[in-house]
Amino acid sequence: MKLLDCTLRDGGYYTLWDFPSQVVSAYIEAMNKLPIDYLEVGYRNNPSKEYLGEFGYSPVSTLRRLRKDCCKKIVVMLNEKSTRLEDLDNLLKPIQGLVDMVRIAIDPKNFDRALVLAKEVKKQGFEVGFNTMYMSKWNEYEGFLDKLRQLDQVVDLFCMVDSFGGVTPMDVRSLFEVVKQRTTVPIGFHGHNNMQLGLINTLTAIECGADYVDATILGMGRGAGNLNMELLLTYLNKGGFPVDFNVLGEVITAFHTLYENYRWGTNLPYMISGANSLPQKEVMEWVSNRTYSFNSIVRALDNKKNNQKDNARYPLFKAHSAERVLIVGGGNSCLVRQQAVKQFAALIPSMPLIFVTSRYAALYNDLSNPKYYCLVGNEAKRLSRNVSEKDFNGVCLLAPYPRRMGTEVPPYAERLTYELDNITFTHSYLDSCTTLALQAAIAMEAKEVNIIGYDGYKGEVLSEKEMELTNENKTLFEAFKDAQGVELRSLTPSLYKSLKVESIYQFL
Repeated sequence: MKLLDCTLRDGGYYTLWDFPSQVVSAYIEAMNKLPIDYLEVGYRNNPSKEYLGEFGYSPVSTLRRLRKDCCKKIVVMLNEKSTRLEDLDNLLKPIQGLVDMVRIAIDPKNFDRALVLAKEVKKQGFEVGFNTMYMSKWNEYEGFLDKLRQLDQVVDLFCMVDSFGGVTPMDVRSLFEVVKQRTTVPIGFHGHNNMQLGLINTLTAIECGADYVDATILGMGRGAGNLNMELLLTYLNKGGFPVDFNVLGEVITAFHTLYENYRWGTNLPYMISGANSLPQKEVMEWVSNRTYSFNSIVRALDNKKNNQKDNARYPLFKAHSAERVLIVGGGNSCLVRQQAVKQFAALIPSMPLIFVTSRYAALYNDLSNPKYYCLVGNEAKRLSRNVSEKDFNGVCLLAPYPRRMGTEVPPYAERLTYELDNITFTHSYLDSCTTLALQAAIAMEAKEVNIIGYDGYKGEVLSEKEMELTNENKTLFEAFKDAQGVELRSLTPSLYKSLKVESIYQFL
């Protein structure tokens, strides 16, 4: 049985295939001393409009360096869906003699096209591996399993890929039996860890006679990640497999900073997506998005599982005209200057208060002004925590149907909830509470839009989330002004240059 480590290739989904040079050096040095047979170091890709780092392209210079430093067999991957037959000369001829195996990631529905690619790759002198995705759905591809008879004499490895991380040991055993009946090609297994079954599924594959198994350092890999190579080696060591644990410890240490930064691994959304064979790319994007709570992600996945656009629909918002509005953000100034804000609002009792977040909603609950609560992400739960059923005296606003993350509304607000018809002033950040608040102001035909609680973030170095939110708000403020020709006036201090800042105290 051969061990294939694909940390740099699969782990690249977190780093955009950029890895610090010292990490790569430590990795290669450790792999040379560990009982690993193949290192899958990245992709060979055609030029792309999106950013891909060093190991997203695996340039010749990089492979030359690795070949010089590495004593193990080197593997690169081609993505079948973006690779044409005519691309192979450019992608592969320059790396002949530097790379031992080319694995092709294939969708079962494109098996025939992949077979044509494989034959040409073989002609160029490489070992050829098929990484056949979506293992949990193979039975849904009519005729696919019978096509495996065509693999003999064409590929050197047929790898079964649990793309969704949801197969069970029983599934592994059953599919191994089917595959073995149809081909004599060596069989591999590549498991993802959504259901924490990476180890048991891999051990089951080994039990079934797997010729190759994949794993990664610290389980680094797309979405929930892969089987931890250190865990697999520790288990195999029990059976006499030689492992230098000092070396293993050193390479784990080298990757630890990356783990601290990206925190891959399973969680409830990944578990649900794995159990139901739902797309991992989307889940990975959602999990890394600051706006989306686990609850909202779970809701979105549940909608996908049930094949529905959204889990709820509400009447369209029909706004009453308002000359002026007050948009209430989540900054500390809402708390610090609450008395002044309340005095200002009380002077204009017809002025709606539009809450971007319910963080400080309870502070202003005693005001008679009309109140509107924008519900995106976790705001329904925040509203329930901050404003009781007894104290609720407002209206909830939702983004237009269908909502990407599904819909959640406090039970007590069901009859007072409305969805916006559309977003007219921007094509960006459509699921932002700020977007909803500004669109509500448009619907109310407000000529004066006052804002509090958009303080901005001080300091020369902002966190990633602070930078994201700053850019989001800046983009939305500017889009609103361009579309409506209405100045946005902040009545509390703000670092946003897009806002005209005036003191609330001058109006009291």
